[in-house]
Amino acid sequence: MPGKHQHFQEPEVGCCGKYFLFGFNIVFWVLGALFLAIGLWAWGEKGVLSNISALTDLGGLDPVWLFVVVGGVMSVLGFAGCIGALRENTFLLKFFSVFLGLIFFLELATGILAFVFKDWIRDQLNLFINNNVKAYRDDIDLQNLIDFAQEYWSCCGARGPNDWNLNIYFNCTDLNPSRERCGVPFSCCVRDPAEDVLNTQCGYDVRLKLELEQQGFIHTKGCVGQFEKWLQDNLIVVAGVFMGIALLQIFGICLAQNLEQME
Repeated sequence: MPGKHQHFQEPEVGCCGKYFLFGFNIVFWVLGALFLAIGLWAWGEKGVLSNISALTDLGGLDPVWLFVVVGGVMSVLGFAGCIGALRENTFLLKFFSVFLGLIFFLELATGILAFVFKDWIRDQLNLFINNNVKAYRDDIDLQNLIDFAQEYWSCCGARGPNDWNLNIYFNCTDLNPSRERCGVPFSCCVRDPAEDVLNTQCGYDVRLKLELEQQGFIHTKGCVGQFEKWLQDNLIVVAGVFMGIALLQIFGICLAQNLEQME
C-alpha cells in the first residue's frame, strides 16, 4: 500500500540442511563423549587422574591418549555443529567449518609428506615402535596394543625379534635375571591352529636358537615391513576409507558455510 514501507525478511536457514547438519553432528557429539568417557575411565582405573605426573613417566605411547584426544576433538566439533545448526548461530557454524577445514588440511599435508618422505617416515616408525618395545611391561594398555599388532601382522619387533633386546626383561645380557631373558612376547609366536590354550611362555629362550630354527617358533619379520606390505595389499580399501572421510569433511564444511551465508 502507498505510504507503507515493505519489509523484506532475510532468507531463513533451509530446514533440510539445518536438521541434516544437526543430526550428522549429534552422532559425532555422542560418539566423542563416549570415547572421552572411556579414556577418562581408563586413566581413573590406572590412577592417572590422581597422579598426573604418570602421563610423562611412561616411556612409550599410552593408547588411552587416542581415546581422549579423538573423543575431545569429536565432542568439540559435534557440539559446535549441533548447536550452530539448531540455534542458527553464525559464530559456531564458522568455528565448525574452520576447525573441520584445519583438520582436513592437516590430514592432506600429512599424507603428502608421508608419500614424499617415505624413508624418513619409515625411520621414525622404527624409532617409535622401539620406544614402545622398551616400555612394553610398563603399561598394560600399551602391552595389549603391541601384542595385538604383532599377532595381526604376524611380526616381531620393529625390524625383527632382536629389537626385543631393547627391553630390560627380554634382553640377552648376562646381568639380566628375568626368566624372559633372550625371549620374545607370546604375540611373536607362530600359533598352532590345533592349540586350544594360549601358551604365554612360547617365546622363552627362543633367541638363543639359530635364526633358521627361530622361524619354526616365532615370526621373524619386522612389524614395519609387514605394515607396509599390508598397506600395499589393502591400498584400495585404505584409499577408499580416507577418500570417504575426506568427502564427509568437505561436505560438512560446505554445508556449514552455506547455512552461515543464509543467516
